[in-house]
Amino acid sequence: MNQSTPWPALSGLAYGGDYTPEQWPREVWDEDVVLMREAGVNLVSVGIFSWALLETSEGVFDFGWLDELLDLLHANGISVDLGTPTAAPPAWFFADHPDARPVSRDGVVMGGGSRGSASPSSPAYRDAIVRISSALAERYAQHPAIVLWHVHNEYGVPVGEDYSPASVLAFRDWLIEKYETLDTLNTAWGTAFWGQSYTAWEHVDAPRTAPSVVNPAQRLDFARFTDHQLRACFIAERDAIRARATQPITTNFMANQSWTTDLWAWGREVDVVSDDHYLWAADEEGEIGLAIAADLSRSVGGGRPWMLMEHSTSAVNWQPRNIAKRPGEMSRNSLSHVARGADAVLFFQWRASRSGAEKFHSAMIPHAGTDSRVWREVVELGSHLRRLGEVRGSRVVADVAILWDFESFWAQDLEWRPSIDLTHQERVRAFYEQLWRDNITVDFALPGQDLSAYRLVIAPAQYLLRVEDAENLNRYVERGGTLLVSFFSAVVDENDAVHAGGFGAPLRPALGVVAEEFLPLRESATASVAWHGDRGDGSGTLTADTWQEDLRVHEAAVLATYVDGPAAGRPAITRNESGEGIGWYISTRLDAASLRTVMRAVYLDAGVEPFAAPAGLEIVTRHGEESDYIVAINHGEREQRLHASGTELLTDTEVDGEITVPAGDVVIIRTARARKEAATHPLVRV
Repeated sequence: MNQSTPWPALSGLAYGGDYTPEQWPREVWDEDVVLMREAGVNLVSVGIFSWALLETSEGVFDFGWLDELLDLLHANGISVDLGTPTAAPPAWFFADHPDARPVSRDGVVMGGGSRGSASPSSPAYRDAIVRISSALAERYAQHPAIVLWHVHNEYGVPVGEDYSPASVLAFRDWLIEKYETLDTLNTAWGTAFWGQSYTAWEHVDAPRTAPSVVNPAQRLDFARFTDHQLRACFIAERDAIRARATQPITTNFMANQSWTTDLWAWGREVDVVSDDHYLWAADEEGEIGLAIAADLSRSVGGGRPWMLMEHSTSAVNWQPRNIAKRPGEMSRNSLSHVARGADAVLFFQWRASRSGAEKFHSAMIPHAGTDSRVWREVVELGSHLRRLGEVRGSRVVADVAILWDFESFWAQDLEWRPSIDLTHQERVRAFYEQLWRDNITVDFALPGQDLSAYRLVIAPAQYLLRVEDAENLNRYVERGGTLLVSFFSAVVDENDAVHAGGFGAPLRPALGVVAEEFLPLRESATASVAWHGDRGDGSGTLTADTWQEDLRVHEAAVLATYVDGPAAGRPAITRNESGEGIGWYISTRLDAASLRTVMRAVYLDAGVEPFAAPAGLEIVTRHGEESDYIVAINHGEREQRLHASGTELLTDTEVDGEITVPAGDVVIIRTARARKEAATHPLVRV
């Protein structure tokens, strides 16, 4: 990440969306800019899928329509995030380079008529993306409308892993650079198992579909390689632009909705993090998934403000059941992202497409036109965001970190694990959800990062843990931190090889316990856990399912014991004092009420204070140089009251003691700067 590159040259918060005027007659463009000004739009993304129009054959460019468009937008005070159209190569490219098509794991060559349809390892594709990016930057680097460059679109979606001949050759080169010798590769991959030892590099293939499970270490390395190849494509385009232009450069992530890219590595390459987030209709509390995505976007950007590059005004079109947003929900979603650090709110897209695969996707101007609820809410949101300009640049501070490690997730998701009921998504969501309900703001982190700023670190699904990262966690506890680890963690190393000394052995100094054996439960089976209650919550019975472990306790104290199930009578939850800190271990999947009980005890150890608020009332604080901004979002159906003092920014009214948060609405209060940045909300109470 270019630390010195400024945020896009805009005043206030950015507002707008993807703009695809090439789909519309020229007279519509004039109508669009008038409506953009009415809605308060100050930034649009242009050109993301326009390669076929911009480069009509190899090396032959037609920029006339884009020249006219950029001049029109600039004349109307609308800035541009100029995209490189490399997610959708034109038909002539594949006619000239048919070998650039990606190949599935089953050997199917992908066809055209879609997007994301090129092999990231294809030399012809690499040459073509640099050519078009260079041409765009050469022509528009000095155009006054351009404030940001937008490379590609949603890397890894829909094509992540590619099994084409070009990919296999590149994979071998990547392995040679990583391992240098076949002996080193054979050791790392454990190829002595099932007689897989390699004696020549040309024998190494991509982990295609095979009669049985493919070597998991090989598959893990292929996931790393895939991420590397996608990122190399971004870097090639970015560097071509940077050689000619000075504006910030980004690409739009998919945060917690795409698993083929390691966003920690990507966050270091972009000038500003941007994310696309869409609610999952099946999630009845989609606001929690939204908060996860927002916190992850902020975290991979090092805590700096980030851009919500895409979300929807209402329904999407690509889920099994595409649920429309209810009145007020679009604004709540948008301001939730702002609360968690976004300084830009953009949508896909400006005007709903009449044709193509996404014609049923909502937009800022829906098919119903401007005499519609959606349009009225779009205009109202623009007005709100103009009032929030002073929030720009303020930061979100967290006392708690949840470990989020893409490599560990890739490894855990492979076949032949002890139970199909184990998913990292479920574990992360379970712990995050409890913190969200307690209004405790969360950062995400890697296990090898400096964690000293956090009172509490939670490892909900750290299946893969390098020894050096385990040592970092052990030091964190020894120096006074509180670490909570959930089951099936610290099981394997970076090569998916089981650690010696028992499951979880690398964390024994912090946890004082290891697992001798995994004891998964049958489908739908539940078990009771006796909570001994010596942490201030009283004794009682907890409910669990899915999983138990046979724990070997060393230094730790046992705080809960299995009542029934395969581990009946054995320890279930432990607490270990190590140096100046505390290490907790939970060896089963607790239901929500039981996890809440345990977390109260963990909070006491960590010195973390939950903020008692009615169900559905989400509160987040952003810290500015002179003021704090308390954002209260009421996801419920009843109004709530807060005790606070300051200025409510959306209505520009003074608050002296109490304010009402209407059902389904948001209030944002400017308050005096707290003496110390904190994740709690000391100046507000319910």
